[in-house]
Amino acid sequence: ALMLKLLKWLDNHILEYLSLLLLIIVPLYPKIPLTDLLPGYIVRLRLEDLIIGFTFLIWIIWLIRKKVSLKGNPLFIPILIYLVFGLISTLSAIFITKTVPLQTLHVEKIFLHWARRVEYFSVFFIFYSSIKSLSQIKKYIYLAAIVLLTVSIYGFGQKYLYWPAFSTMNREFSKGIKLYLTENARVLSTFGGHYDLAAYLMMILTVFIPLAMVVKKWYLKFLFSLFSACGFWLLILTVSRTSFVAYIVSITVVFGLLIYKKGWIWSLPRWLLVIVLSLGIMLSLGDLSDRFAHVLKIDNFKNLVLKPVKKEPPKGSGVAFLDVGSKSDIPPSSQKPTGTQPSKPSDVTTDVPEYGDSEGLPATMAARPRVYSQNAVNYDLSTGIRLDYTWPKAIEGFTKNPLLGSGYSTLTKKNFDDFTDAESTDNDYLRALGETGLLGFLSFYGVVALVLWQVIKNFGKINDIFYATIVASIFAAVIGLLINAFYIDVFVSSKVAYIFWILVAILLATIKYSIKKAKE
Repeated sequence: ALMLKLLKWLDNHILEYLSLLLLIIVPLYPKIPLTDLLPGYIVRLRLEDLIIGFTFLIWIIWLIRKKVSLKGNPLFIPILIYLVFGLISTLSAIFITKTVPLQTLHVEKIFLHWARRVEYFSVFFIFYSSIKSLSQIKKYIYLAAIVLLTVSIYGFGQKYLYWPAFSTMNREFSKGIKLYLTENARVLSTFGGHYDLAAYLMMILTVFIPLAMVVKKWYLKFLFSLFSACGFWLLILTVSRTSFVAYIVSITVVFGLLIYKKGWIWSLPRWLLVIVLSLGIMLSLGDLSDRFAHVLKIDNFKNLVLKPVKKEPPKGSGVAFLDVGSKSDIPPSSQKPTGTQPSKPSDVTTDVPEYGDSEGLPATMAARPRVYSQNAVNYDLSTGIRLDYTWPKAIEGFTKNPLLGSGYSTLTKKNFDDFTDAESTDNDYLRALGETGLLGFLSFYGVVALVLWQVIKNFGKINDIFYATIVASIFAAVIGLLINAFYIDVFVSSKVAYIFWILVAILLATIKYSIKKAKE
């Protein structure tokens, strides 16, 4: 009888507990792969994929058993439309546009990328179905706060104490190699790269900074403020300009929305306080501070907070260094960097040699000096890469088939039968247009627009200030992510995409149950 009771209880709560597990695993478990999905490819199978896959399977069984329903899910049809267009684009790439060779490996790769989209969306359905009440949303939010603190602590450990990092910034490192940050490297905490971490922090800070101001209990005010302060310092350490701009915008949007609930007199001073503090810290200690340093004589203090505490990182074989100069995207290297070079971009702090192309060579093979393009020298390395290669390639993919694009994972290839390791365009809009054409682009961003519309339509109906703030801040975080998308492929970066769809599920569930409560 006890066993039956336990099974019945589990039957009713398993989605919720698996969701809580995902809320911890997705941000906190580093990108350590379990196995290759395609030989040597940068996208590998990880623990979170297995847990998401298992949870989604349970969700499907629950759907068949009518324990969860798609009725009233505002995004089901729009997401389905996008996935259908994605599938048509995939088939078109193989059979019509012929941008994908009809070989097993290439076909598997393009379908893998379509399947990843399904996986990202699955998280939304899991979370939306798992939420049955407003008190459950509170549980998720409190857990997300603890996760934010943990991500921050791990990031500080990397920066100041040489805790290991796991990067997916190149094929070699995506195998799960332990990396140690050099002095100029950008912190990535438990994420695969500093941009992903920065996008996550932008979203989560937009939630917790306003919440710290509306919660009644003093200890929650204190904890949310403390966790936000840690997260903000970590955002500074990622040195991501795009995410910082997105953060400033999203904080402005959330306080703008809160004017409707709390009035100008409440919102304006608090917004001003957050903005002045944020800009003040960023200008005095962040990357933009260099110009002010010699005027304000803050160099010594800056060195104190930006240098590691430990004297030396670990030594010996199997040790690799992640040197990503102050704001660039230099691929990581196993050589501890030294030396300088005259004609290099402003954001390259050390020489990272170029390596041969031959397969299977270790990361330390014969190196030659790196040559930089004019755009890289004029602007900086990351902008140079975008202007010279990734953005034009995406536009080229779009022109091949304006309606359906040239297919997932086809934009970075030079030749028809190239098998590329990485697919990044560093602009989500151009990537969507290039890969899936106008149909894919409009259907995907249509889903995002619909999320925003749900908030605009229903915000006035939410009475409780705690839940109104959650709705306003996730709305603002979506706006922030849309800004981020101009410079980074945020919606297809796995950890960021999962967290985005989790937040969207929490947002829509909060609207649903708040309106229900208001009616009662």
